[in-house]
Amino acid sequence: MVAHYIRRMAKDTPPRWDRKMQQRLARGEAAALSELYDRFASLVHNTAHRVLEDQDAADQVTREVFGYVWENPDAYDPREEGSLRAWIARLTRRQAVHRLRQAETRALAEHGEGSAEELEQKVRRAAVAARADYIVTSMPTPLREALDSAYFKRRNYRQTAEHLGVTEDEARRRLRLGLQLLSTAHTRPMEGSPPPGQGGSPL
Repeated sequence: MVAHYIRRMAKDTPPRWDRKMQQRLARGEAAALSELYDRFASLVHNTAHRVLEDQDAADQVTREVFGYVWENPDAYDPREEGSLRAWIARLTRRQAVHRLRQAETRALAEHGEGSAEELEQKVRRAAVAARADYIVTSMPTPLREALDSAYFKRRNYRQTAEHLGVTEDEARRRLRLGLQLLSTAHTRPMEGSPPPGQGGSPL
């Protein structure tokens, strides 16, 4: 069951909106970029800020991500990337983690702050946290509501079931699936190593 949800989140055939948006971007429609920004800017900025913990740096990553999408719409392959939203989220995590690693490496070289091992641990924690946030916001609503009820509002199984209007067995099932999805944040390969791009950027 959890594999079904993971495939649904990551590998679904993109909806018609995604395909049309890619086509419009490829034609150079400025209005398409504005629409894309309106739809995904908060996702991009929040993800970047989760990694970098810096408003200006998150703003910069947001500009870089949308600039890359505008200039490279054909880089999106729905067969490999899943939905357009998922692709943009991955681009954002990759760029934010890359910038974090650069900043921490500079601090280590200039001021001797921490060690290379501590740097990598910090980068990994930030990447995992950003991916976990994305997974929670992307998982099916029943699973997200169950996690929110049990772990953020600290309700037990019975209270969660009552709150959601489901049986206790169903509440347990939703929590189990939600936690299994969330665990994939720790098992996905590390993001942030620079693939082809300009200036050493991973975009």
